[in-house]
Amino acid sequence: MTRIVTTAAAILILTIAIGCQSNTGRSQQLAQRTNPYTDTAREPLPLTNPSSSNEIDLVEQMTSYRLAYRRSLQALIQHYDAAGNHEKTTWAKQEMDALDRIPMYRYILGVEMPASLKASERIPAADQLYLEAEEIRRKAGVLPVLKNEETLRAALDKYSQLVRQNPTSDKIDDAAYRMGEIHEYFNDYTLALTSYQRAYQWDPTTPYPARFKAANILDRRLRRRAEALQLYQEAIIKEAQFTEYRIPAERRVQELTTSGTN
Repeated sequence: MTRIVTTAAAILILTIAIGCQSNTGRSQQLAQRTNPYTDTAREPLPLTNPSSSNEIDLVEQMTSYRLAYRRSLQALIQHYDAAGNHEKTTWAKQEMDALDRIPMYRYILGVEMPASLKASERIPAADQLYLEAEEIRRKAGVLPVLKNEETLRAALDKYSQLVRQNPTSDKIDDAAYRMGEIHEYFNDYTLALTSYQRAYQWDPTTPYPARFKAANILDRRLRRRAEALQLYQEAIIKEAQFTEYRIPAERRVQELTTSGTN
């Protein structure tokens, strides 16, 4: 009888041990499927000495990773859509949407933008740079749907070059507004805000709805509602010709005034 009990106990312990190992194995497999970041073979190689690396090299490397990530998601969407896998198509699109909501800063700005500049004179060289930048921007596609982000970044660099080389040109406010649009597309909201602000600071009569755009970023993106309210009110007066912006601005002023700006 003692032998039977001992044997049964040993079988029970062995069964529990095997079951635990089996469950552990399944858990590890699930973790590998749901968390690809645990797969070290897929991680980028670490820098040997990040502190000694050149800033431009680091930023360019990071930008290339961003672009590769976006292109990979686009390829997945196309693949799953063509295969008729609607569930995975939805997953990839949701990941792309999440990526679009992440602020992505340029880090290497390439141009200083002091508020004290004034768009005061016609400079043929600046006019030519602006025409070149506009042509590059048109080749990139029409905002907010773009075909080539690398081309759009080239346009941004050209606008920056205009401001850097011709700080008194009457085209610097035009360039600043276009830079604001591009920064906003890339979710660089702080840079977009600065660019829109410079457009109307450099030329108070700039022919663009720069105040409306700046107020919207302060309000919707940066949650600086008190500043947004003041700028909305200024825009309603000074940019009244832009009906498509004035009407929602008036409504937003009423909402912020009624509910408070916190």
